[in-house]
Amino acid sequence: MKISRIAQVGAVAAVAALALAGCAANEGTPGGSTDEPTTSDLSGEIAGGGASSQEVAVSAWTAGFQTANPDVTITYDPAGSGAGRESFQAGAFPFAGSDRAFTIEEIEAGPFDGCVDGSGIIEVPTYISPIAVIFNIEGVDSLNLDATTLASLFSGEITNWNDPAIAALNEDVELPDLAVTPVHRADDSGTTENFTDYLYQAAPDAWPAEPDGVWPLDSGEAAQGTSGVVSAVAGGNGTIGYADASRASEEGLSTAAIQVGDEFVSYSPEAAAAIVDASPFEEGRGEGDLAISLDRTSTEAGVYPIVLVSYMIACQEYADEANAPIVKGYLEYVASPEGQDAAAAAAGSAPISDSLREQINAAIDLIVVP
Repeated sequence: MKISRIAQVGAVAAVAALALAGCAANEGTPGGSTDEPTTSDLSGEIAGGGASSQEVAVSAWTAGFQTANPDVTITYDPAGSGAGRESFQAGAFPFAGSDRAFTIEEIEAGPFDGCVDGSGIIEVPTYISPIAVIFNIEGVDSLNLDATTLASLFSGEITNWNDPAIAALNEDVELPDLAVTPVHRADDSGTTENFTDYLYQAAPDAWPAEPDGVWPLDSGEAAQGTSGVVSAVAGGNGTIGYADASRASEEGLSTAAIQVGDEFVSYSPEAAAAIVDASPFEEGRGEGDLAISLDRTSTEAGVYPIVLVSYMIACQEYADEANAPIVKGYLEYVASPEGQDAAAAAAGSAPISDSLREQINAAIDLIVVP
């Protein structure tokens, strides 16, 4: 990661946090020796919610954390990134998952009712996953697509699968005379914002709309949540959509390779992690706000550009102090090597790099525990 926003004292705290990698909170960790009993002083219940893309990973994180902290109960409502941010801002959730960070304008407008006034918020990128371009065409298992063709499919400019633009990229594929049915999210979605950000950056002449969590065009068919998009694509013929790659692999859907430079790159956790580590943090944010500015136009070999970076969002200081130790301990586990490995095994996400983990742990350490 190119730019560190954490003050040097925070980096020192991160080193200490790394020494406790795998610790969900206090002494208890599911990553320690299985021969030793689990101990924890944490107790209580918290409910979070937000990005549906993180749902599988959150389930793995919650299981691991609650194993180490048996008196803690954590629930998560995968209602979508927009709903998660709204609920967090209203104080209904002490933490949220979101496929984009709050904008600087949203933070300045405030307020964040669950946080102490002026305390600031923590936003840490703990879930990295490619966004798969999924399709269902009878007899076609794989496709190559470039940014312009992909944008034209979702804008409604290309309406048939035997279009010359698609054929030129797939000379060995027998494309049917079949109508294209693009499927997009109906809800306010960080996945949509990441996907449209790629189209906007990589194909500006073919994609007229700025990135947005709400689908910006009248084209296509709308479906609710990640599950809705996956179901709609799987249930049709000639359909194309976008979804967190973990869901694509679960359902066995066909996926497209995306042109990067002179090659076509299929999604993978490694390719997703590569573009994140090559991208800078956004400027003008607080020291615990690690929003990443992704370079979607990279032509480096092996980089997959349609990437979702999902954040865990928390208060730096909570109005309800009882939330602080549980949220802090939970986020420490989420960012730990063990937590990241659990998410990778369950959801196929890309574990964060050690250098990014240092900065995330320093941000989490800013959460005030009474």
